[in-house]
Amino acid sequence: MQSLRFKAIDNLTAVNDEVKVNSPAKITAIFGEHVFTLKTAREYLSDDAFKSLNNSIKSGQKIDRNIANHIAAGMRHWAQSKGVTHYTHWFQPLTGSSAEKHDSFFTLKPDGSAIEEFDGNALTQQEPDASSFPSGGIRATFEARGYTAWDPTSPAFIMNIGHGMTLCIPTIFVSYTGECLDYKAPLIKSIEALNKAAVDVCHYFDKNVGKVTATLGWEQEYFLIDEGLANARPDLLMTGRTVFGHAPAKGQQLEDHYFGSIPERVYDFMRDFEYESYRLGIPLRTRHNEVAPAQFECAPIFEELNLAVDHNTLLMDVMARVAKRHKLRVLLHEKPFAGINGSGKHNNWSMATDTGVNLLAPGKTPKTNFMFLAFFVNTIKAVHDHADLLRAAIASAGNDHRLGANEAPPAIISAYIGRYLTKVLDEVESRVSEKFDEQDEVMLKLDIHKNIPELLLDNTDRNRTSPFAFTGNKFEFRAVGSSANCGYNMTVLNTIMAETLTRFKTEVDAHIEKGEKKEVAIMHVLKSYIKTAKNVLFEGDGYSQEWQEEAARRGLPNFKTTPLALDALVTDKAKTLFKKHKVLSHTELEARHEIELEKYIKHVQIEGRVMGDLAGNHILPAAIRYQNILIANISGLKNIGLPESAYAAQIKILAEISEHINKVLVLAEEMTEARKSANALTSSREKAIAYCDNVKPYFEDIRYSVDKLELLVDDSEWELPKYREMLFLR
Repeated sequence: MQSLRFKAIDNLTAVNDEVKVNSPAKITAIFGEHVFTLKTAREYLSDDAFKSLNNSIKSGQKIDRNIANHIAAGMRHWAQSKGVTHYTHWFQPLTGSSAEKHDSFFTLKPDGSAIEEFDGNALTQQEPDASSFPSGGIRATFEARGYTAWDPTSPAFIMNIGHGMTLCIPTIFVSYTGECLDYKAPLIKSIEALNKAAVDVCHYFDKNVGKVTATLGWEQEYFLIDEGLANARPDLLMTGRTVFGHAPAKGQQLEDHYFGSIPERVYDFMRDFEYESYRLGIPLRTRHNEVAPAQFECAPIFEELNLAVDHNTLLMDVMARVAKRHKLRVLLHEKPFAGINGSGKHNNWSMATDTGVNLLAPGKTPKTNFMFLAFFVNTIKAVHDHADLLRAAIASAGNDHRLGANEAPPAIISAYIGRYLTKVLDEVESRVSEKFDEQDEVMLKLDIHKNIPELLLDNTDRNRTSPFAFTGNKFEFRAVGSSANCGYNMTVLNTIMAETLTRFKTEVDAHIEKGEKKEVAIMHVLKSYIKTAKNVLFEGDGYSQEWQEEAARRGLPNFKTTPLALDALVTDKAKTLFKKHKVLSHTELEARHEIELEKYIKHVQIEGRVMGDLAGNHILPAAIRYQNILIANISGLKNIGLPESAYAAQIKILAEISEHINKVLVLAEEMTEARKSANALTSSREKAIAYCDNVKPYFEDIRYSVDKLELLVDDSEWELPKYREMLFLR
């Protein structure tokens, strides 16, 4: 019987012929055609309904329930004009993926007559079963009630799945008792907290600023492999990564894949998912080959943060569905293949005012550069003071494989700002004294302005080993995992920035109350922030052992594993921070800590079970079959009277195979016992640490012997697709 591996290889030449890829002449002709934009709303809503919706989006004003009925009716008419029969509240529970429950517009009146309707109640609130979503102990399993509530700031859209179309309404998800059970609700609260704190600081420089919006441009890395080959790898199907697999002779060492010519089959897939994304209003701009073979990246134009998070979550779903049409499989795991680069999601974050100013972009005047400097230094201070929370925000079982693995930033949170801005900060620190006066302030601002080049974007180098790097007009949070929901880490970043800006204003005001001029007071506080936060600045190689030692001397946290990194979520400092800014309550933080621990445990547990299954049902049977072939060969050669030297090579191979078979069997049994011991622990934290320290170490040891067997066993006997096939066969 031919194995799935060889069937998949045989089928490679027959795939993709039937896939028709849509390719519009102009992207602008289809962009947002499946989105209920304000432009569309203007066409389908009354003046009052449109005004209410617009005010809700722009300033957060509550929509009256009667007006909601009019908005819902207009939304239904638009959706039905495109062939939609069902609607759903689309939300992002703490599972890490999106969720939806579909209802039809169809209903029956008391007299039995059939009609189609969609009212304000259905638009603004739904009650999906909350019992099976992660709650971290907030809700018991039998307490099923939860609520989704409409988020008007993220427009409704139509999802086209197969031959069906569904109206999707972005919502938050909360428990019956009001606690957040999703990523969106805390994100929205953090955006508002940052807005309030940033506007207050902006008023030192520009009284016309009425709103500050956090912006995000994500870069999504992913692997793309043939679906048939993926289906022949149970570990990929169950865990998203290959738990076994020897490195191919050629990996990424020639560096010939990065920005290389895009393979035709991959190119068709890219065009197809981009087409679907454009219709959903996702403003994709960039596509290219990444460093590792079979690895690629896409990136959009910057958007308001809440919408950008929704678009990234939606994109991951679109990519997976479109890939199936092309008989491909998208891998979003942070480290699907050992020995080559993993995948991240670089979050490019900044802040923009309603007056059109990017607060992290140097300007053309001393005044605008002074405002830039204030927000720039506050960002560095936030990273320094809350590095542990930023590390917790990127912690996951998948990302533990990637962080610090010579293609991603290390687990130590540091910031890179480049030599130009380092010089600027040094000048502020050295020249601002206790007797610093207005004349000094004017001269320093002019010098700073001269030392911040107008084209700073081009003069700021990039440091790929930095988790948090300034890249000209934004900070790039490079340590986020490719499968992560952007909302989680951005909620943390917004909140720590809101806290730092709030403290900054308090301290500046205190200086002003002592009689200092506003600008002098700002300089004094900035100097103190630079002095206390500069330990987090690092320009060198984040992979080096020297940096590990230097970071320890500086007192920077270095949590290399998820279970320990997650402790930062439940410190008194974290609880005070999130409660103060009304982002997460103590209960919600405790719940998230519990949920992340449970996710870690389950991921490692599943990987261990998959390893045991593959070893017992795929690896060892193949090795034993080849072992028997060698035994028969040796026996035959011996029987015809050949000397032992004639089959010494076979004996050597047989001995190696036997040794590795025994090692795999023994180690797999020991790993199972370690899992049982971990499962007996009642505390989630203790269990997670046990899985990390006592179960995971077996993974590499088992893998070593299995990968050796892959090299020794006859290729025709090996059932699992090999790296050379998955990474290079199209």
